[in-house]
Amino acid sequence: MLRPRLRIPRASRLWRPAAAVWTRPLHSVPLLDGVDPSEGIPGFLSAGGFDFAWTQYQDLIVERLNALTAGTDYEQQDVLAILKSAAREPAQAPIFNYASMAHNNHFFFKNLLYKRDPTSSEPTSGETIPPALKIQLEKQFSSIETLRREFLVTAMAMFGPGFVWLVKNAQSTEMRILTTYLAGSPYTAAHWRRQGIDMNTQSITADSPARGFLERTQVGAGADIGSKFISSNKTAPGGTDVIPLLCLNTWEHVWLRDYGIGARGIGGKRQFVENWWDTINWVNVEDAANIQRPELIKS
Repeated sequence: MLRPRLRIPRASRLWRPAAAVWTRPLHSVPLLDGVDPSEGIPGFLSAGGFDFAWTQYQDLIVERLNALTAGTDYEQQDVLAILKSAAREPAQAPIFNYASMAHNNHFFFKNLLYKRDPTSSEPTSGETIPPALKIQLEKQFSSIETLRREFLVTAMAMFGPGFVWLVKNAQSTEMRILTTYLAGSPYTAAHWRRQGIDMNTQSITADSPARGFLERTQVGAGADIGSKFISSNKTAPGGTDVIPLLCLNTWEHVWLRDYGIGARGIGGKRQFVENWWDTINWVNVEDAANIQRPELIKS
């Protein structure tokens, strides 16, 4: 008599691991020109301070941004486009925060001088401002020293972490200082988060006050009820389109390691701001302001 045999499939037939597919995340940590991580930023941040404030922190922010945007429409957008778009989407608050923070932190670090000779008699940063930019800054703030003091006073007055910005009116030569807290953005398209109702906690239902606010805001910004017309930059009512030129990062993780230890304690923030002023790359600021230099003007 034949007995049925129990066939046990081999393990290879039961499960085969899928071939590993390596994909490069769209958003990556930008490169900083002239940086030697082992030196940090001479006269401003130690190697350890630079590693913590830029390398480790920016890696973390970008990693989380990639995780949040994977498989979404945001995955194919650059960081600036993401923060502008997500600012108007209450459900995308985490994506806005990480995108805006990644952008702001990079904006701060890209406008620093990384190669300086501490033994040279190089003048201070205020004296190395390109002439054309210096004329505009003195016209707006009366003097470079006034601008320096305004940055310092504003940063010291901030109760909480954020950024102090030098911005330029996109339609004129007017410049001003403004602050954003936490991961707030200076871009007008992102100012939709400035409202009396917390859009992170209000659902956008047909009868919610948040929906009414959004509709009124869209009309004021150039969109009719039927969305037949929408302003190209989605400027908020009464808003001014500005161009960021320079920013100071006041988050504690940037300065506390180098300036908050020892006798100075947390009061080291003031010294951090003063040292930052002497490490600004003013050529980058002038380029962002799009100021035509005298030697390039045709007679």
